[in-house]
Amino acid sequence: MNEDWMNQVYPQGHSVQAPSITMGQYTSKTFGWMFAGLLTTFLVAVSGYVTGWVFLVYSIPYWHYILLAAELGTVVYMSARVQQMGVGAARALFLVYAVLNGIVFSAYFLLFEMGSMVLIFGLTSLFFGIMALMGRFLNLDFSRIRPFMTAGLLFLAGFWLLSMFINLSQFEMIACALGIFLFLGYTAYDTHKIKEFYAYYSQDGVMLEKAAVFSALALYLDFINLFVYLLRVLGRRRN
Repeated sequence: MNEDWMNQVYPQGHSVQAPSITMGQYTSKTFGWMFAGLLTTFLVAVSGYVTGWVFLVYSIPYWHYILLAAELGTVVYMSARVQQMGVGAARALFLVYAVLNGIVFSAYFLLFEMGSMVLIFGLTSLFFGIMALMGRFLNLDFSRIRPFMTAGLLFLAGFWLLSMFINLSQFEMIACALGIFLFLGYTAYDTHKIKEFYAYYSQDGVMLEKAAVFSALALYLDFINLFVYLLRVLGRRRN
């Protein structure tokens, strides 16, 4: 999943107050919240693996469907209530989403070797950093490729949904390769959107704070998805 819905969640007519942060501070705050989300996911995933409570979660019937519904519900609620909710509520829901994702990610510690996961995390950080710098400092025009990115996202969503009912393992590597290139593009795109959100809400301190959370969520999703697809392609599974 990704954050195309972000383009519709900030309508006109919001209350205005003087901005309290610069563009640099706003960007740092956005990436700070993204890091907080990743750290939360990591700590929850590791604790689930080390303590073994993850097996209690997996013993619940249809647990993966329950977690998927909870994650989707959290994101949909955030996007629908962005005008009404406070900054604290937006941050809390973002961290709730990170916790839910951490529960899901605890399974990866059971499936893949630890050294392999560390290596893939470093590779993800490198690729993510390069694309984020491109989105931040290059004047890229995403208007032409955005329809292709959206189509790719819909294709991946449909592929994984269909794979729940039909064996499509022979096409999994193709889908993963597409996912890697797609979320590399989304990383640059969402980093570039940080500047646009700051310019649009530069006179609205409250909405600027909430926009930082939503931008952090978008970048968090980009990083997580990129990591997952790289892990599926390059990761070494446990015997």
